[in-house]
Amino acid sequence: MAFYKDERIALFIDGANLYSAAKTLNVELDYRRLLSEFRKKGRLLRAYYYTALIENEEYSPIRPLVDWLQYNGYNVVTKPAKEFTDAAGRRRVKGDMDVEIAVDMLTLADKLDHAILFSGDGDLTVLVKALQNRGLRVSVVSSVKTQPPMISDDLRRSADNFIDLSDLVKIIGRENDELEDEED
Repeated sequence: MAFYKDERIALFIDGANLYSAAKTLNVELDYRRLLSEFRKKGRLLRAYYYTALIENEEYSPIRPLVDWLQYNGYNVVTKPAKEFTDAAGRRRVKGDMDVEIAVDMLTLADKLDHAILFSGDGDLTVLVKALQNRGLRVSVVSSVKTQPPMISDDLRRSADNFIDLSDLVKIIGRENDELEDEED
């Protein structure tokens, strides 16, 4: 990873995309360690976490994480998820956060030197190129070590630096014994 201590950085985490990649790698992420690791890399200005929430459910499994992130240094951006029934009659939930990620990244572009995008979504390729045209370096975190790869080939190729999530697991992953300790 190419980072410089004096550079201004920000994290932009596509929550659903990062969750899918971590789940496919069979790891749970420690968001405290993630923040700590990137604070060591440069001057961390912001850490954003984007997720859609289902509004009318009594309990949402993502709600405790969202609450914890908000109290522990993350700017959490949410919007209501849209529920629909597909052609096969299955209930589906859609909560694309691409526009919110793009607006925040472009808004902060003139205050940053390096943006770190946690997503594999190929729709964000144009955004990465737009940020690079403004002089930013853009690193993308996802995984090619899963089957299928969790990152679009176009997005990976457009990034200045690609960081495979599996390489970060030793630093930001949670061990099984840590998870059991929290349950006690």
